[in-house]
Amino acid sequence: MSTVLSGVSGAFYYKPAGTIATFGEADVTAGTDTINVGANFNFKPGDPVKFRFRNTQTGAIGTGTLPVGIDTAAPNDQFYVVTYNSSTGAMTVSASATLSPVVDITDDGTLAAPNKFEVYYSTFAAVAEVRDWSLEISRAEIDVTTIGKTLGQFVPFRSYIPGFGDASGTANVYMTDEDSALANRMVQDVLLRRQVGASMKLYIERVEASGIVNDTKSRSIEMDVTLTSASLNVNPDDAQSVAIAFRPSDGINFDFATT
Repeated sequence: MSTVLSGVSGAFYYKPAGTIATFGEADVTAGTDTINVGANFNFKPGDPVKFRFRNTQTGAIGTGTLPVGIDTAAPNDQFYVVTYNSSTGAMTVSASATLSPVVDITDDGTLAAPNKFEVYYSTFAAVAEVRDWSLEISRAEIDVTTIGKTLGQFVPFRSYIPGFGDASGTANVYMTDEDSALANRMVQDVLLRRQVGASMKLYIERVEASGIVNDTKSRSIEMDVTLTSASLNVNPDDAQSVAIAFRPSDGINFDFATT
């Protein structure tokens, strides 16, 4: 007999918007251990990031040699943002979650056009303040009715074929007094000029093993998203909540199987 899932089984995970950027060799300054990833992104101190290559012509993963200090041959290819200046684009990173010391960058790496270095927010994080989430998925209908159908006693019916898919969703989150809460950050992300990097992983059933999510056993929906609105509700009788609306910015990946 199968077990019906409940909302207790679910969860909401998020990667913040404005957290993917590309940069070149000239943007790496070994003397100050800084990389210039570009202005007006949304990296915050403590954000977990990784580095890779991006072919800017095809959009696929590229090739090259990362600067020494942030190369994947280092003991830990997981890094943490120490500082990011949204006006200048300058970033420093550390290999430690304590944000100290800053990684010592000793060269600027090597690239061949059209490749660039890419820094990106590396892992989904649970948004503990989510009250509930919903996702509506639909298909467009394309009318393919033809004229001249055989005459009969009753009118002919229109004919349709399925068209493009679409989806929209909402998440109701609680505001907290914690500055670094992802729920609070999602509200701000709605108005970001650059929302690249915003992704959601919506768990229908989250299964854990030793305190770590087991994605092989879990059921989830994963997608890059565009955040479209945030509606705040403040009154004396309820916790302060925000309804955040979103829609996929590309395709949706369904992982409903556990085998």
